[in-house]
Amino acid sequence: MTTPLSRRKLPVGVQGFAKIRTGGYYYVDKTPWLHQLTQEGGYFFLSRPRRFGKSLLLDTLNELFEANEPLFQGLYIHERWDWQKKHPVIRLSFGDGVMESRAALDERIQEMLREQASRLEVCLKNDSIAGRFGELIRRTHERHGERVVVLIDEYDKPILDNITDGETARALREGLKNLYSVLKDADPHLRFCLLTGVSKFSKVSLFSGLNNLRDITLSHDYGAICGYTDQDLDTVFAPELPGLDRQQVKDWYNGYRWGDRRQPSVYNPFDVLLLFQEREFRPYWFESATPSFLVKLLAERGLYTPRLESMETEANLLGRFDVDDIATEALLFQTGYLTVHKVEQPITGYWLYTLGYPNREVESSLNQALLPALGLPRSGRETLTLFRALQAHDLKALEAHLKALYASLPHDWYRNNPIAQYEGHYASVFYSHLAALGLLIRVEDSSHMGRVDMAVDFNGHTYLFEFKVVEQLPEGRALQQLKDKSYADKYLGQGKAIHLIGLEFSSQQRQIVAFDVESL
Repeated sequence: MTTPLSRRKLPVGVQGFAKIRTGGYYYVDKTPWLHQLTQEGGYFFLSRPRRFGKSLLLDTLNELFEANEPLFQGLYIHERWDWQKKHPVIRLSFGDGVMESRAALDERIQEMLREQASRLEVCLKNDSIAGRFGELIRRTHERHGERVVVLIDEYDKPILDNITDGETARALREGLKNLYSVLKDADPHLRFCLLTGVSKFSKVSLFSGLNNLRDITLSHDYGAICGYTDQDLDTVFAPELPGLDRQQVKDWYNGYRWGDRRQPSVYNPFDVLLLFQEREFRPYWFESATPSFLVKLLAERGLYTPRLESMETEANLLGRFDVDDIATEALLFQTGYLTVHKVEQPITGYWLYTLGYPNREVESSLNQALLPALGLPRSGRETLTLFRALQAHDLKALEAHLKALYASLPHDWYRNNPIAQYEGHYASVFYSHLAALGLLIRVEDSSHMGRVDMAVDFNGHTYLFEFKVVEQLPEGRALQQLKDKSYADKYLGQGKAIHLIGLEFSSQQRQIVAFDVESL
């Protein structure tokens, strides 16, 4: 008979490895990946969204290189590490505070260099930042007799905090480049180096000359180096699962992937820990700090929101992020609002990525945040009306609600907002309104006859929607296409009532002029 696992403390907000290992907290063993990383040695870069455990990862490496063996008892790496050798660690973090000028950044860097020099018992004589950082690495190697480990957390935060102010962001970028450029000439004194952050700035803009920096963000070898897997939840956190719908836990919070399907998808630890603490399904990660500039930028670019469910992009666009050139795909991927669904190599050397929402939390919350950008109010009244109509399967009420919704869009919004210039605007409003409710939605769901525009499952019903934009009067083409293409065939036999709904929008009236329904 298996002895049930006892419950432990949830490490909500705990980023110290020693505290977790000695304080009776749950811990997911990440040392298999750290062992592989440290065996390779060299310079590494890792990008992950906020609150994904990057700081804890660096703290674990800190304790490992300082050979604090008791903390690693029982972990994978314990029998595979030389505990007799200690390496001095220089650790810098830009996670605290907001620096709004180059002077403030330089002052913060000088403070960190002084703190590290004092801790490592070395004396710095140079005055410039680059000179002092290089001197710190060299003298630390000399003082301790072993090559140095450099760990840098939130390497990009000063830039991201000012990303909407181009001039300030560029100045801060140059300040950080001045610091990081030191690493390229410090190789004789370095044992290992890891930089972590949210975004991936180009090597030219921040790491000029550091040609041996390996980016492991999309490496299948390190896909689960941060985050929790399904196996972690079912083993380490097994005592927390009773009373929760396991499939809902997966649908709501799992799904992050940084490469092909050779690696498991993972959960954001912040979501999982707060779910276990509060015992309620809520958008914990999304509500913790969604950047306002993201929503503003998406609105300015007139994004067709149903496309977010399946967005194709080239590898070079996925990693292109800089102050003056922020690709939409890179922004959404690096900030964690989209993740990798599929990786293809149709031609040798040409990589194609398909991105999509990681889970229900992000899909629902991001679309809720985008509603004002689509001209819709963010109040819950409209969402509640939609929910009640679908809950009662009252399609007449649904039609009336949607017509009222489109009628509420202000004329000034159409005139001033670039999104309204796209035909897909009508579908964007419709999709984001439903997605904000947290419904199970499939966009352009494929069948043997083609792709239905949208499929929605709710409360025992499957709704298949087809959209058409007409000049003025209804034409009946949307419903007819649903029937001619036999889109419903794919959904037969699932035990749910199926409803074909053809929606036609008048480009002149800016309104629904046909809401044709046929139930099977």
